[in-house]
Amino acid sequence: MSSILIKNGHVIDASQAVDQIGNVRIEDDKIVSVSASDEPADTVIDATGKIVSPGLVDLHAQLREPGWEEDETVQSGTAAAVAGGFTTIACTPDTDPPIDTPAAVQFVQQRARRADNCNVVVIACASKGRAGEELSEIGALVEAGAVAFGDISNPISNPELLRRALEYTQMFDKPVFNRPEMIQLSRDGVMHDGLTSLILGLAPIPAEAEDVMAARDIRLCEATGGRLHLTSISCSGTVEMLRRAKLRDVKVTAGICPQNFSLTDETLRSFDSNCKVNPPLRSADHIEACVEGLKDGTIDVISSGHAPRASEKKMRELTHAPFGVISLETLLGVVGTYLVSPGKLTWAEILPKLTINPANILGINKGTLAAGADADVTIIDPDLQWKVDPSQMQSNSSNTLFTGQTLQGKAAHVIVGGRVKF
Repeated sequence: MSSILIKNGHVIDASQAVDQIGNVRIEDDKIVSVSASDEPADTVIDATGKIVSPGLVDLHAQLREPGWEEDETVQSGTAAAVAGGFTTIACTPDTDPPIDTPAAVQFVQQRARRADNCNVVVIACASKGRAGEELSEIGALVEAGAVAFGDISNPISNPELLRRALEYTQMFDKPVFNRPEMIQLSRDGVMHDGLTSLILGLAPIPAEAEDVMAARDIRLCEATGGRLHLTSISCSGTVEMLRRAKLRDVKVTAGICPQNFSLTDETLRSFDSNCKVNPPLRSADHIEACVEGLKDGTIDVISSGHAPRASEKKMRELTHAPFGVISLETLLGVVGTYLVSPGKLTWAEILPKLTINPANILGINKGTLAAGADADVTIIDPDLQWKVDPSQMQSNSSNTLFTGQTLQGKAAHVIVGGRVKF
């Protein structure tokens, strides 16, 4: 029996309302206890001055395999996840062919086991081929191991298909993921619709493209009683709608990507195609509303939105370059730099959105340090300052928004299933 003792760390575990200096003991692949006891162990990790958290869980990572291995593979994507502090990630069906068959689900699971970096769960397509026309074989996909359904990053535009998906997935208690974007309003857009887009002469993506779709999705969720997760929100209007919906006990949750609470549309003045993301970087008032939504619990989850794109794709002019940014390895640094350091939120307020909340949305037994839980632990150095260098990252792609920036906060140790992986 192997054992690990993590001692003298600031243990934060929202699942048990733990926020204290203490020790965490691991034996084999399970958590044994969170206490002051420091009996001997095979491996001792001194976490003095560091945060000891349940392993981070990400709801929104594109691994791109099969089909777009030049962007990312399961091997490189999971290595990036571990380097960023994540012990479990949800793989989205943005592959070619899409993940809409049991064989496709099992392929990703097999590749993840072979990579042996972190846990990978699979979000399968809500519609066949992500075409938004015909419902996927939900039952067969659940049997194969799918934990949620959505056509990420394609929004489900067909309201009848979304309604049926919300109804059908209730049989299996699985959530439906949707990106709130009305493509009829955002089509051909490049950046947030505002003064900056007008000055730069770039096609706009209005906030209403998100608001209108979010309102439709929330209404269908309420009508069906299904479980809905809005994958990446960015607008003040969406935050307010979510706030009101939760007062009515609608079963809706929402996530936000790090760039949408940190950088404004002014960033696009560089015409850097790495800054072309969807949802787009918004104006300061939208960021302020989103931060308030994080603080009061309206926004449940911080997701990476990891969307790797090969350099040759991003080197095209801005209007033709694809959307997407890598963020698994920078998320903790962005959180520390843009939320914690300015005093907007504390680590105790943020970590539930990276651990137990996403785990509960997926219905998986992760995100906790409770005795008997899987030994997935992330140790964070909240004071470490580091410079973002894409050449030193694990991802196959380098399309980060933060190249050359100094961020504060990074994973120091990552333990997956009782084994130190980083």
